[in-house]
Amino acid sequence: MKRIIAVFLLYLTVSVTVFPQAGSSIFQFLNLPVSSRLAALGGTNVSLRDDDLNFSFQNPALLTGQTHNNISLNYALYLADIMFGSAAYGYNYGKNYFAAGIHYIDYGKFDYADEVGELSGEQFTAKDFAMNLIYARQLNDYFTAGATLKPIYSVYERYTSFAMALDLGMHFQSKNNLFMAGLVFRNMGVQLKGYYDNEEGQHREKLPFDIQLGISQKFAHAPLRLSLTLHDLQRWDLGYQTSNMEEKSIKWVDMAFRHAIIGVEFIPTKNFYVALSYNHRRHQEMTTSSFKSLAGFGVGAGVKVYKFHVGFGMAQYQLGNYTYQFSITTALDEFKL
Repeated sequence: MKRIIAVFLLYLTVSVTVFPQAGSSIFQFLNLPVSSRLAALGGTNVSLRDDDLNFSFQNPALLTGQTHNNISLNYALYLADIMFGSAAYGYNYGKNYFAAGIHYIDYGKFDYADEVGELSGEQFTAKDFAMNLIYARQLNDYFTAGATLKPIYSVYERYTSFAMALDLGMHFQSKNNLFMAGLVFRNMGVQLKGYYDNEEGQHREKLPFDIQLGISQKFAHAPLRLSLTLHDLQRWDLGYQTSNMEEKSIKWVDMAFRHAIIGVEFIPTKNFYVALSYNHRRHQEMTTSSFKSLAGFGVGAGVKVYKFHVGFGMAQYQLGNYTYQFSITTALDEFKL
């Protein structure tokens, strides 16, 4: 086991050098939450490991023995006519855990127009897709390791792009299951086919590589669980500058908190939860002097109805507009399938 962990950590260290993140990147839909519970927990969580199959999209090591023969469907009403969602299925063989899923975003329909704005009456669409082929293995009573292979395909009218990405994750769980920790290197890969050619050939862009580290702590005698997720650990500066805005100086404490997402769950029974979260980076980037909003806060709840777990999550990804996300999960074993 020590040899496996050593090789794994060495590979992750090399990956930081091979896949540095700087500036903008493509396929940002990969950072959208794939389920209502993840939306309620701030958009991502890499440490919480239970029977929720959707969490394996964030960290492949979060697959468990309880995700066997589970199926999950998720749908979100985003901005304007944009919608996104995911679907996944889990299957286990001994201590080897498998899952396959798809994550997509549909940007809706657009009107064709010429260079002077004249409409032709025709329309086109734009979509992004990512397959998730997930594998995890229980190393011992405490550690689980996992990997996800992600072919990514994008089509914007006649412009297409294809990329291949890899997620690598580790998870630790205490013997009493109250403390959990997760580490994941997400979206390591390369764009194999760009949207267009330039003088040098294919124009290729960077993928949204992200190192995330998280911990979750459940109280032994209270129905509460706290989670802290640190993201974008491969770079310190999360500030940005646009063409019509001067770059603002961000204080050290503010910048540190922009890497953090705090989540709280109230779980009185295994069949019901209420979640609340705060994403400081999202709050700071979407707060203006003339308009105060609840951007950065996420809320949601889930309950088991008959043989189905249904969930609802709500968060802001644009100033003043809420995104509503719905999830439904069931274990096919409940239907003897």
